[in-house]
Order: sequence, then C-alpha cells, then structure tokens
Amino acid sequence: MKTHCLILLNVLIMFASCRSQQFEKDTFQNKKGELVITFIGHGTLMIEYNQMVYHIDPWSKLADYHQLPKADFILLTHHHPDHLDKSAINILKKEKTIIIGTKKCQEELAVVQSLKNGESAQLGEVYLYVVPAYNVVNKRNDNQPFHPRGEGNGYVIDMDDLRIYIAGDTENIPEMKSIKNVDIAFLPCNLPYTMTPEMFADAVKMINPKVLYPYHYGDTDLNVLKQLLKNEKNIDIRIRKMK
Repeated sequence: MKTHCLILLNVLIMFASCRSQQFEKDTFQNKKGELVITFIGHGTLMIEYNQMVYHIDPWSKLADYHQLPKADFILLTHHHPDHLDKSAINILKKEKTIIIGTKKCQEELAVVQSLKNGESAQLGEVYLYVVPAYNVVNKRNDNQPFHPRGEGNGYVIDMDDLRIYIAGDTENIPEMKSIKNVDIAFLPCNLPYTMTPEMFADAVKMINPKVLYPYHYGDTDLNVLKQLLKNEKNIDIRIRKMK
C-alpha cells in the first residue's frame, strides 16, 4: 500500500510539473517557415526558428529548463540575477552554444561573448544588432540609475523578413527613434526599474511596431497602457503572462 501511494505521489508531482511548463506561445510565418515565441515570464523568452533555439534572459525561477529545448544561442540583456541566471544557463548550454551579453555579464560568466551598444553579430543566418538600454529618470537612493548608460543591451534581431526588438531594462531613450521597421517589439514597464506607462507609450510611438508585447511589467495596470495607446490603430497589442 505504501509503495502504491509513493508511485501515485510521484505521478502527481510529474503531472504538476508538466502543467507548470505549459507556457503561452505565438507563431509567426515568414519566408523560411514558422517562428515560435514562448512567453516564459518577466523578461524571459524562448524563440524557435529555422531549427535553432534562442533563449533570452533565462531564469530558473520561472521554468524547469531540463524540460525545455537546449539553446543554440543565449542572449543576456544585463547582469542582474533575474536576467543572468548561471543555473539556467548551465542547464541550457550545449558544447557549441553561443552566449551573448554585456561586459558585466562576461565578468560574471567567462563563456559570455561581450558585445557593446552599437555592435552587431551574425548568429548562423540571423543578424543581431546591439542597441542601448538604460535609465535616465528612475534612480536608486544614491542617485545612480538602476541601469546606467552603456551597461545594458537591447537587441534587434533580423530573422530573415521578421525584425524583433527586445528592449531589455530601459526607459524611452532617444536612441529608440533610430530603431525602424520593427515587426515584433518587447518593451518593459515595471516601476521603479524601467518605464512608467507614459514612458512606455512614448517608446511605442517612437518604434511603431506591427506587434507589441508589454513584458517585464510587474504590477503595472495593463489597462492604463491600452488606454494610452488607444489611438495607435495599426499596432497589434498582445498581452501575455510576462509579469
């Protein structure tokens, strides 16, 4: 009887674990087939395209990475522990996994290839452009920005005829005006670390993406974001579980 109970308990644990891994997904079509985005939560994403797997800021608090595909590429926006999680990276990396991040990320994890704002790289058939991500207004008690200029990365990823912008932890900085032709954008709205709803709306209007995902949004009232963007009729605003 005790053995049967233990077996049943293990089955229930496995079932609960599987259910917890049922993340939301969206699929986009381009000239080479399907691009699938998995919304893991917070600032954490997984993109599958052309038989390659891209993990962005993997965080083991949000997922059991033993159950997710290994990474061909890992992109880290900055070194804070909810964006650079060594445990998740160690589970995901293969022998030939390429890990891209900032200089601070490289100091934390030697295998990271450091790219600065303004630099670019070719990841297989995909092109990666590094753009700034920083605070101007929101600061710590010592008057230092939560994310100083030049320390964090945002990423523009050209996956053939789909362009994805992953902003990282940032405010509505002027450099966003030069980010053009964005098909899919991920923008944060999580006070006090990133943008107010008003900053968020301003950033959206600068970038003008076809599809917009608020992410890393914490306790932000998403209805406020929708209201601020109610006149942006050409933007498809999609809300996913990215708290």
